Amino acid sequence: MKQTSIFILGILGFGIFSCEQNNSEISASLVNNPNTASDVVLDSTLLPKMVFTEEYYDFGEIIQGEKVYHSFEFQNTGKTDLVIASATATCGCTVPKWPKKPIQPGQSSKIEVVFDSDHKNGQQNKRVTIVANTQPSTNVVALKGMVIAPEKSEE
Repeated sequence: MKQTSIFILGILGFGIFSCEQNNSEISASLVNNPNTASDVVLDSTLLPKMVFTEEYYDFGEIIQGEKVYHSFEFQNTGKTDLVIASATATCGCTVPKWPKKPIQPGQSSKIEVVFDSDHKNGQQNKRVTIVANTQPSTNVVALKGMVIAPEKSEE
């Protein structure tokens, strides 16, 4: 009986620790930023650089429940390929979508952001943090605007 219990615990333990995670995002640890790989400081002009046409978008006033769609366009003005590891928003109401393939020097691309104003009211400031192989490794863009709750009709 004791051997059976140990055998079952062993199988369970093996199963827990051998599970693979399927993650379609590029891990931030895989982003190779040569400026942080050693103590030697490299010329930052050789690194990729994200230059946005705008870093924030003011969507004005919307009625609660509406969605805002906006694309933040950028160009890689650096000398090597730009790789975006992740783009995360300050809350689940804001969802960013970013290019998964490297952006070559001189090429442009965009971060698409959707803000869902359902259950929101008042002034909104939603930041999206982009982690890439740039120096510094994070870039931030933001949406801002006013969400107005619909007037309740009296019947």
